[in-house]
Amino acid sequence: MSHVFPRHTSYELPVIASGDGVYLTDTQGRQYLDACGGAAVSCLGHSNARVKAAIAEQSQNIAYAHTSFFTSNAAESLAQKLISIAPEGIKHVYLVSGGSEAVEAGIKLARQYFLETGQPQRKHIISRKQSYHGNTLGALAAGGNQWRRSQFQPLLADAMHHIDACHYWRFGRDGESAYEYGQRMANQLEEKIIELGESSVCAFLAEPVVGATLGAVPAVEGYFKRIRQICDKYGVLLLLDEVMCGMGRTGSWFASEQEAIVPDIVCIAKGLGAGYQPIGAMLCSGEIYTAIATGTGFFQHGHTYLGHPIACATALAVLEEIQTNNLVDRVASKSSVLMSLLNEHLAPHANVGNIRGRGFFAGVELVANKQTKEPLSADLKTHARLKKQAFANGLMIYPMGGTIDGKRGDHVLLAPPFISSDKELEAMAATLAKSLSQVLPG
Repeated sequence: MSHVFPRHTSYELPVIASGDGVYLTDTQGRQYLDACGGAAVSCLGHSNARVKAAIAEQSQNIAYAHTSFFTSNAAESLAQKLISIAPEGIKHVYLVSGGSEAVEAGIKLARQYFLETGQPQRKHIISRKQSYHGNTLGALAAGGNQWRRSQFQPLLADAMHHIDACHYWRFGRDGESAYEYGQRMANQLEEKIIELGESSVCAFLAEPVVGATLGAVPAVEGYFKRIRQICDKYGVLLLLDEVMCGMGRTGSWFASEQEAIVPDIVCIAKGLGAGYQPIGAMLCSGEIYTAIATGTGFFQHGHTYLGHPIACATALAVLEEIQTNNLVDRVASKSSVLMSLLNEHLAPHANVGNIRGRGFFAGVELVANKQTKEPLSADLKTHARLKKQAFANGLMIYPMGGTIDGKRGDHVLLAPPFISSDKELEAMAATLAKSLSQVLPG
C-alpha cells in the first residue's frame, strides 16, 4: 500500500523509472511519448546533459541558504540572464518555486506598489473567465475557472473580478470580425474599471495565450494593445501570467513580445526549469521596484525556498541550452509543422471543431457538431476518456473539460518538448488521432 497522497485516489499510476529525450519509461518497461511536457514543463525533454551537470556542480558548492541572510551567484546570474531577454523596462526578478507562487507574488506586489505610492484605495484585481492562475488561494481567486473555484468559493477573496475570455472561434458574433470582437472584449476591462471605481483597481491579470483551461487560445490581433491602452488610461498595472506560455513555448522568449506590448509585472515558471528543478519567477518594472526601494524598502512577502541556489543554477543552464541551440527560433519555425500535422491527422474527425495555438503550444477543441459548435455532453467526460486511451497507446496529452464555462466543453492541450523531431511530432499527431477515433468512433 502506498503512503503517497495522490492527485486522485481511484487511479493506480505506473512508477516512472527513466527518461530519454521526449520519451519516459516506467518500471515495467513501457515507453510513453511526452506530447505535453507533463504540464507544458519539459521543454528540453528528460535527459539534458548540460542541465544535469549544472545541478551536480551547484550541489557541490551550496545547496541552500536562506535569502534573509544571503544571495547567491546562481540567483544573481539567473536574474541577470532573465533581464537580458525580458521585455524593455522589466528590471528586477523575484525568484520563487513555481507558477502559483509567482502569481501570488505578482498580486501582492501590485497591491503594495499602490500602498507605497499613496493610493491605498486601489484594492481590486480584474482577470478573465476561463483562465487559470494557480492553486494557492490568491491565485485561485484571481483565476476564472469555475470548476476549480467552486468548492473553495467561501475562502476566496472578493477583491477579484472577471471579464470574458477572448476566444473568437467560440464566442465571436455572426458578422463580427476578429478585430471587432477583440476590441469589444478588451473594452469590457474599461467597463469593469468604471463599475468598480476608476481609481480603485490595482491590476489586470491575463495569460497572453490561455493554456490549461481554454486550450492554447491566443488573443486576436489588437486585443492586448487595447488592454494596454486602458491600463495606462486608468493607472492600472498590467500583470501577465506567462507561467505556461512563456520561456519560448510560443516561439518568443515572452509571449507578450508577439502582442507588441510590455507588461508591468510578468510571471514565469514551468519551462524556466524545464522540470529539472521546481522554480518560478515574478519579474517587474524598474518603476515598481523603485517605489518599494524608496518607500518602506521591504516587500512584505516571502517563501522559504526563494532563490534556491540549485534551482537557480538549473534554470540558468536551461536558458543557456535554449539559447545556445536557438530553440526559441526552432519552436517558431517548427510551429507550422506541428499545426500542419494536427490538421492532417485530426481535422477530418467529425468531433474536432477547432485546432489552434502558437509555437509548440497547441489546442484541439472537441465538439458534438462541427457546424453549430455544440459541445459534447459533459456527462461523457470525453477529455478524461481520451487521456486514458492515449496513455494506453503510449502518448501523454493534457486534456481538460469545462472549456466553455467550467462545465461544458472538452479540449486537448499539446506542449511538446522544443527538441521534438518532425518524426516525433508526426507520431504525436497520429497517435492522438488514433486515440480519439477509439474514444469517439464517429
